[in-house]
Amino acid sequence: MQHQQSSDPLHGVTLQKILETLVAFYGFDTLGELVPIKCFNIDPSIRSSLTFLRKTEWARRKVEALYIRTLPKLPQ
Repeated sequence: MQHQQSSDPLHGVTLQKILETLVAFYGFDTLGELVPIKCFNIDPSIRSSLTFLRKTEWARRKVEALYIRTLPKLPQ
């Protein structure tokens, strides 16, 4: 039986992993400029950002889109 690999770059990647990767790559300052939401600009933390992103679909979509655009720039 052959297993097909998903072409979705978000498949199997948690929101926490996405956020940790983006913060490590950009830092909260740049992340707050690229996705201008309060949880990245005012007293930012992974925990508070996760809470907001889990409740706010439009913001989560923007973060996921940034992650997809950032993937080619990440070290392998």
